Order: sequence, then C-alpha cells, then structure tokens
Amino acid sequence: MFYPFFDPTIIVLIPALIFSMWAQFKVKGAFAKYSEVRAMSGVSAEQVSRMLLDRRGLTNVKIERVPGELTDHYDPRSKVLRLSDSVNSSRSIAAIGVAAHEVGHAIQDKEGYGFLKFRNAIAPGVQLCSTLSMPLFFIGLIFGSLNLLNVGILLFCGVLVFHLVTLPLEFDASARALKLLSETNTLSGSELGGAKSVLDAAALTYVAALVMTVLQLVRLLALRNMRRD
Repeated sequence: MFYPFFDPTIIVLIPALIFSMWAQFKVKGAFAKYSEVRAMSGVSAEQVSRMLLDRRGLTNVKIERVPGELTDHYDPRSKVLRLSDSVNSSRSIAAIGVAAHEVGHAIQDKEGYGFLKFRNAIAPGVQLCSTLSMPLFFIGLIFGSLNLLNVGILLFCGVLVFHLVTLPLEFDASARALKLLSETNTLSGSELGGAKSVLDAAALTYVAALVMTVLQLVRLLALRNMRRD
C-alpha cells in the first residue's frame, strides 16, 4: 500500500546523504590543509597549468580565472581551462594539484579519451533526463500511471549512466595530473603526497554522487512497486 503523506523509502537515501556530507568535509579539509603549504617550486597554479599545457602541445587552450572556490573546470567546447579565485594565483600544493587535474582533462580532450567523448555526447540528453525524470515519475505516482512511472525511471537511468562515466574520467585526470607533476619536478615526493590527498578527497565527491544516484534509483523502483501493489 502507498501512503501519500509518508514515504518510508526515504530512509534508503540516508546512507548516501551521510556519505555525501563526509565527502564534502574531507575535500574541504584536505584543500584547506594543503592550501596552507606553499610548494617549494614557488610557481602559481596558473603558471603550472600553462607550463603543463604547453608541454603537451596545448598552446591553443586558454586559461581564465572564474569566481568562487573549487569552481575549477575545463571546457572542451571552447578549449578553456578555468581556475577559481582560490586556485588561480595560489602557490600552494592544493592549488597546483587541482590545476594539474584540470590539465589532465584538457589532455583527455586532445587524445580523444573515450569516456570524455561519450560524456560530452550524452551531456545534453542527460540534462533533459535530469529535468524531466522526477516530475514525470511523481505525476505517475499521483495519478497511478505505471507508464509514466516507468518513463521517469528510464530517464533517471540516463543520469546514472552519466555518473558512471564521470567516475573513471575523474580518476584518470587525477592520475595524469600526478604523473605530470612528478615528471616535471613541479612537486617533490612529499608534496606529491599532499596533492594526491587533495585529489583523492575530491574523487570521493564523485563516488558520493554515484552512490546517491544508485540509491535514488532503488527508491524509485520501490515506490513504483508500492504503487503497483
């Protein structure tokens, strides 16, 4: 039986919510810790990014500063690497690690890395899936339409695919970043360990997003079965 004013399936999401909060705590803590540690090389994150990009023949990729904290990203459409206020001019181990990670994405783009190409291809469709899946599902729930419930679940599966593809993409970018920083002697052995701690913590947020999506899908399936019964 389905109870319109009480949704017992919400408890399914509690572990994912706890994990997400823990992941955010870890990444903020690691970034704050290593933001206080200046790299011995004395170069800024922006300078490191330019050097690494040029080293890999990506002289066409521009570097721009964007507002915010940890809003860093690489835009494959405009070939622009954007570094946040907290990273761009910083000479810390944390900032250099984050910047090198984004360079890793630029290199993936140049090499035609499969997971990146696939994610870029499905991104517009996934955005539509994300927008429509939950409204259609809950309209189906209200009116008892199994067809709408199934369409909502099917669209939500597109969001799950996006997160599944994102995970190896981010891990690969971090691995490339650490390798580049080591090869160029931008960071020393102990400094590399600090950068790795920051990038590993950041990766947890992507794992948390995937876990949340999986458990949300489980919840939707449970709600559909409750309505059907």
